Amino acid sequence: MYDEKKGMGSYNAAIDDDALEFLADISNGDARNALNAIELGILTTDRSDDGVIHIDLATAQECIQKRSVRYDKEGDNHYDTISAFIKSMRGSDPDAASYYLAKMLYAGEDIKFIARRIMICASEDVGNADPNALQVAVAAAQAVERIGMPEARIILSQAALYVATAPKSNACYMAIDKALDVVKNSKTAPVPVHLQDAHYKGSAKLGHGVGYLYAHDYPNHYVRQQYLPDAYVNEKFYEPGDMGYERDIKKHLDKIKSEA
Repeated sequence: MYDEKKGMGSYNAAIDDDALEFLADISNGDARNALNAIELGILTTDRSDDGVIHIDLATAQECIQKRSVRYDKEGDNHYDTISAFIKSMRGSDPDAASYYLAKMLYAGEDIKFIARRIMICASEDVGNADPNALQVAVAAAQAVERIGMPEARIILSQAALYVATAPKSNACYMAIDKALDVVKNSKTAPVPVHLQDAHYKGSAKLGHGVGYLYAHDYPNHYVRQQYLPDAYVNEKFYEPGDMGYERDIKKHLDKIKSEA
């Protein structure tokens, strides 16, 4: 029911569903902002031949002074846009990442949701090629929660562009998934005896810790010894790539192993 005494009920106005959805979405929960836009539309729109003031999407956009973007937070376009955003960062295209970020922000996407996707991309697609990427992404996520919009757009832009322009590696992502697959699909393998805890009473009688070599006692703080269970001694999970800091990780591992 329309309030004809305190509201605009006496004006015989009607609003289209898409216009109403637009105002609800663009107002970000601010009912007064949406109602002010509707009131402005009623007061500035001529009646149609049927005597009704029709508030359509174009009128709603003009009243709120913001153009509608085709972006349904619950529908396919939402997922298509965030997918394109992630793939643009992964593909090292800062311009595309900026565009999709702007599209999401303009449409009122949850800034915390965007920040979470940047954090995931920083670890999954950059990883140890640039460990700072995750630090930047996490700091951005914390900052946008404290600051909010509109300034949060700048923080999200910095984080997204850092990730987009960073050297890329998915080695960490591949390593944990390979290891999880082995754990899931194989029998549980015992920890080598020399690595087992030797601090509790009676552990020495069981041989726990016997033969363990303390890495810091050796050159380069490295000594050859078995860490993986016997069943997986030849498995290779983490294979650092040739990009960014992972190139240095690879050189370091090759050096200490060759000099041991």
